[in-house]
Amino acid sequence: MGRILAIDYGRKRTGLAVTDQRRIIAGGLTTVHSKDVITFLKEYCSKEEVDCFVVGEAFDMQNKASDASRYIEPFVKHLRKQFPNISVERIDERFTSQMAMQTMIDAGLSRKARRNKALVDTISATIILQYYLEKISRIK
Repeated sequence: MGRILAIDYGRKRTGLAVTDQRRIIAGGLTTVHSKDVITFLKEYCSKEEVDCFVVGEAFDMQNKASDASRYIEPFVKHLRKQFPNISVERIDERFTSQMAMQTMIDAGLSRKARRNKALVDTISATIILQYYLEKISRIK
């Protein structure tokens, strides 16, 4: 069984999180420049078995696609084209950045450390992945 890899795609940076091999624990992987994410994923998938990508889906408070979907949707299409044998699932990513920030506060990180947007993106990807794992566990 391969890993599940979550992607919090942004205009500048993309946060990545991945499960362990047994798909039990979601952990932050890294943050990469969005222009380099496909290259990073190709390299990662050449070393680790990945069965599924989970990409955050951006909605506004009225359950309509947010402005961010303008650049996320083309990325998802490109991802599916580059990795035809890996399924791509979508999950609501509303509030993940705020939750990531709160997680950093709860962990006692200083204000300076909380300004690290790459860390926020990695934590956001981890939250997306955790939501997905909870969702599929309810289905089983």
